[in-house]
Amino acid sequence: MSLRTVIDTNVFISALLFGKEAEKILYLWQKRKIVFLASKEIVDEYIKVLSYPKFHLTKEEIRQLLEEEFFPFVEPVKVITKVNVIKGDPADDRFLSLALDGKARYILSGDKHLLDLKEWHGVKIATIKEFLGICGGGQ
Repeated sequence: MSLRTVIDTNVFISALLFGKEAEKILYLWQKRKIVFLASKEIVDEYIKVLSYPKFHLTKEEIRQLLEEEFFPFVEPVKVITKVNVIKGDPADDRFLSLALDGKARYILSGDKHLLDLKEWHGVKIATIKEFLGICGGGQ
């Protein structure tokens, strides 16, 4: 299938740390059933959020998680395009920029600002549940 996919921070964190339905997304990127697109800016955000005290992760645990569960499976994208679409939370525009420059077909998100768009420039914006329904549940 190999769907080119951008994964919002909330979905990424859920897939790595909380399992359940989100863990199926982890399976999809690690089995290369989706092409996981990421930019330096997005990776920096993932690291920042993983560092939040509420997750109780040490720097070493974060490094290990990224080295084992993420970096081997990601396709890096150099983002050149800057968009200004989401007025309610302009930081979410980075996911749209990545999707555009990475030629993504999907953005996976739990963020209302992104989900309200539903589709943007041919990129479908879906929840984990919607995406798993499209690609057969990840197994």
